[in-house]
Amino acid sequence: MLEVANLTKRFGGLVANNDISFDVAEGEILGLIGPNGAGKSTLFDLIAGSQAPDEGDVRFEGRSLLGLRPDQINRLGVGRTFQKLKPFEKMTVEENVMVGIMQHTANMSKARDHALETLNFVGLLEKRRAHAGTLSTGQRKRLELARAMATRPRLLLLDEVTGGVDQRSIPGLIALIERLRGVGLTLIVIEHNMQVLMALADRVVALHLGAKIAQGTPEEIQADPRIIESYLGTAYA
Repeated sequence: MLEVANLTKRFGGLVANNDISFDVAEGEILGLIGPNGAGKSTLFDLIAGSQAPDEGDVRFEGRSLLGLRPDQINRLGVGRTFQKLKPFEKMTVEENVMVGIMQHTANMSKARDHALETLNFVGLLEKRRAHAGTLSTGQRKRLELARAMATRPRLLLLDEVTGGVDQRSIPGLIALIERLRGVGLTLIVIEHNMQVLMALADRVVALHLGAKIAQGTPEEIQADPRIIESYLGTAYA
């Protein structure tokens, strides 16, 4: 479904992504790990069109995404969430989700029906009339998912869905991500919690200092000396 080929992104003298290549099969959950500053979110920016690479290519279902705006890439079927949550706080939860649907329909009734269906899926239906600014962090994460789902993606880029969430909320978010695959979505998941990735990912790509240093199953990645040294630490091992 997705081919990332030799992607490189420089910011002045800083190389944020350095010759990164991997692919993602339809229906797969690919985990993306690495310490802060490894280039994970920049890689999402390159895939989703927020940044243009200096070298390399991104192909979605055989089509190059280079030169396309983020909204054009989104319409092709690539959605994403963001690590920093910025809902429209003075709008209701329902209205936040409707915004994402409006690129597909101008019919307010259809948009509202789809929003309610999406909110029911993520477990926020009872909060539909609440203002987004009143939600807890865990609820905002679910709203972020709902907003991304509303754009009808086939590939969804999830940026630290469990980050900043209390431990009691994590199992529910894991179950929700598994349900996303169950309805036909392909996922790339940036995640720092290895227990979450062990539960979810089919494969994991590890980044360090902007470069891909390893790729494999979660079990292989956990046992890789390079990952232990650069990211997990000997105490984890």
